[in-house]
Amino acid sequence: RGVIVLGCGAYCIGSSVEFDWCAVSCVRQLRKDGFKSIIINYNPETVSTDYDESDRLYFEEMSLERVLDIYEREAAAGVVVSVGGQIPNNLAGPLARSGVKILGTSATDIERAEDRHKFSDMLDDMGLKQPAWSVLSSKEEAAAFAAEVGYPVLVRPSFVLSGAAMRVASDETQLQNYLGLAADVAADKPVVVTKFILGAKEIEFDAVANNGVILNYAIGEHLENAGVHSGDATVILPAQKLYVNTIRQIKKYATAISKALSITGPFNIQFMAIGNDVQVIECNLRASRTIPFVSKTLHHNFISLATRAMCGLSAKPYNISLLDIDYVCVKAPMFSFTRLRGADPTLGVEMASTGEVACFGDDAVEAFIQAMLATGFKIPTPGSSVLLSIASDEYRREFAEAALTLNKLGFKLCGTPGTVKFFKDHYNLDLLELRKPVDTADHSACDDTGAPSALTYIKESDVELVVNISEGTTRKDEISSGYVIRRTAVDFGISLITNVKCAVWLVKALDRQLYQFKAKSVTEFYNLHLND
Repeated sequence: RGVIVLGCGAYCIGSSVEFDWCAVSCVRQLRKDGFKSIIINYNPETVSTDYDESDRLYFEEMSLERVLDIYEREAAAGVVVSVGGQIPNNLAGPLARSGVKILGTSATDIERAEDRHKFSDMLDDMGLKQPAWSVLSSKEEAAAFAAEVGYPVLVRPSFVLSGAAMRVASDETQLQNYLGLAADVAADKPVVVTKFILGAKEIEFDAVANNGVILNYAIGEHLENAGVHSGDATVILPAQKLYVNTIRQIKKYATAISKALSITGPFNIQFMAIGNDVQVIECNLRASRTIPFVSKTLHHNFISLATRAMCGLSAKPYNISLLDIDYVCVKAPMFSFTRLRGADPTLGVEMASTGEVACFGDDAVEAFIQAMLATGFKIPTPGSSVLLSIASDEYRREFAEAALTLNKLGFKLCGTPGTVKFFKDHYNLDLLELRKPVDTADHSACDDTGAPSALTYIKESDVELVVNISEGTTRKDEISSGYVIRRTAVDFGISLITNVKCAVWLVKALDRQLYQFKAKSVTEFYNLHLND
């Protein structure tokens, strides 16, 4: 009778080839197990719409009516909704209510995880920690909640992909603006406001479960602190810097959530941790965009295993020991800011990347620099200028050792006034002072000091790297001048780093000259693991 697999639909930010890889892996496993495979997808760019990938291909829109028509025509045994991203996932409830058999996790449980109100209630009932939260019923209530827990707060719509309309509000004016945007995107679905926790580490938990029992899992950590969307984050797998107790808590929480939602198939949970204090951010009962990355890194296809579980076949876990892997893989995002005139090239809770690459290395820093190079990042040459513009003392202190290393390596350091003064006063490090530009036409030098405009310096001197870290600031002058510096760097093809953790790791790689390497094939890394 066949199994219908719903594809990813049109490519857009947040839904790309990662989900198509999942759909194709699912179809190939179905055919291997003797099922008739039926694909519904309408994107000619995908592999899943190749005529020889499935037994039957429907090049049709993924609307409720069309899927029901095809389900009825094919008299299919069931539908897989968990390998194509958010579009098929959102169809799970309407399809189930129309009498369609959903393979894997039930539609009711999928909606319990997607509905932020129900999911947060469930976590509270289970005694699992999460940031303080409240469901929006009026803007006044949301403002009262924010005043109670303290700003910043995060506005989060339900049933959305890639953090659409998700925003961090630093004051009441921002909160009111963002609530209106989120309500428009979420339509009739709940909008939740949560306390936004600064300085936390974000952790990805990707797994496959069968009837609520986890078969295999992988734990990856974000290099950036929580607050950068997982699709834009630099992800390190296996995680390198997590406490044993943190890992234990994550496994305990994930096991409890998997059991409570009776998960069968792929799922992803995002956690945040400060020290050993672990909290749940969200759970997606579908393949995440990191599942292909996890499968390639661990050399085991998680979707093949999930497909067997969803079809009721014997699903034997892979023999994976995360502690015994002798290499590290780092996933880095790719952006299209050069093609988007006026877009602010900075990272936040709403996804902006249009692709990603992953590279293997003997250690995390080596894998990181190779992944950066693979995205097209240009390494600055010693002797060139590096412009530093860092908004807060906290981030200046974190970058201080890296700044001293850059100076040692022979780079000419320059910076905006606050950054220059901080490094001179605290580390006796001399930087050439540049004036902050007010707008894109501000090329004039400072009247008092004669310092040239940062804009002029980027355009006319030998600047090869700009480190602009404005995260966490709400000062309007920092936001506007920071935007001008970032946008000018992108427009002139100059390497730009906007996250302090990434900037520190880049300098570590420069210090070790890891950009000079002999490329190895992925097979060499897999063999390294097998030979042990």
